[in-house]
Amino acid sequence: MEKLYSKSALRKALVSSFACIVTAVSLPGVANAEAVKVGMILTYSGPNASLGELIDRGASLYVKLHGKELPAGTTVEIIKRDDTGINPDLAKRLAQELIVRDQVNILTGGQWTPNTMAIEALSKQAKMPYVVMGAGGSNVTWQEPYVIRTSFTVWQSSYPLGQWAAKKGYKTAYTLVSDFAAGHDAEAAFIKGFTAGGGKVMSSVRVPMKTTDYLPYLLKVKEANPDLLFLFNPGGPAATAFMKAIADIGITTSKIKVIGTGDITTDEELPNMGRAPLGVITVHHYSAAATRKANLDFVAAWKREYGANSTPSFFSVGGWDGMKAIFDAVRAQKGKMTPDATMAYLRNWSNPDSPRGPIHIEPETGEIVQHEYVRRVEERDGHLANIEIETLAATGDPEKQFKAKP
Repeated sequence: MEKLYSKSALRKALVSSFACIVTAVSLPGVANAEAVKVGMILTYSGPNASLGELIDRGASLYVKLHGKELPAGTTVEIIKRDDTGINPDLAKRLAQELIVRDQVNILTGGQWTPNTMAIEALSKQAKMPYVVMGAGGSNVTWQEPYVIRTSFTVWQSSYPLGQWAAKKGYKTAYTLVSDFAAGHDAEAAFIKGFTAGGGKVMSSVRVPMKTTDYLPYLLKVKEANPDLLFLFNPGGPAATAFMKAIADIGITTSKIKVIGTGDITTDEELPNMGRAPLGVITVHHYSAAATRKANLDFVAAWKREYGANSTPSFFSVGGWDGMKAIFDAVRAQKGKMTPDATMAYLRNWSNPDSPRGPIHIEPETGEIVQHEYVRRVEERDGHLANIEIETLAATGDPEKQFKAKP
């Protein structure tokens, strides 16, 4: 703990130039309230700010609708910090500030796998509960006793998609993924599932995150002429850029079938993609078009809050369920939070009525267990939607079946 509370570290935290936003949630008229502080680190600026906003909006919507359900005499303060994008060093400094200066009871957010894993070192050292709402890299929950995840793992979608493709009779595939931890997971998971079923991967290419011109990469795919093009990118504007490039080069009208994780046809970006994604197959844990009552209610509440033309995404649901887990832990302890009691509760947390379907946390790993859905992009009521056509068995992280802990 000496390193965590050193003078130099504290000085860095105190001089941080990034804005701090505090949201207080309480019961009206309560004096001497028990204050529970939640530190939320997301990307609020830069080219990927829209993804952080989706997580933040999901969490904030839960707070607005359920804030009055807190125990009498309890308040929750949500302190928000901006990591500006994939920046592990900054994310770690912000977490240190939240722990040391702001003395939060729980950390949350976790949009990017590299940032999340940097924060986990402090979480473990300080025995600070950390609810990950966004990051999908498999290593996030391994050997981390104070971490749970309410988002997903990339293996949960990519591995069964590989199995599904092989069973459907596709013989050859080309993989094209964004070059960061989650993209590497997507590549490895799809290849394992596809090749185990008899498929052959012709080539595997990783695209640098700062790339804006995808045509040279896609030209090589077209020349290779595989049965399948498996894609992964972080969603948001990158998903639209990828999809438009695929249409521009003619892959969408060729014999090559485009498939991928739900990130490549993310719900909020579909209106920006034109007709390029029609027929694209993805496997993912959430679709805004799902007809489950919990999802219909969630989407209706979202549109009332953020506008009729606004659409939640899987990031939004990660924020919603993450905040529900935090509020449930506060309620279970009547606002008197201790790290070990909080983690004991969170490691056994479940939500049978999530917009994505029933979910729970695996006590041994802190990993989320959830259904995955095979979805096809179709036109419904004049707009494109990810239509669920098959429900896959609920599972935790498949990679943990194949690989020893790091």
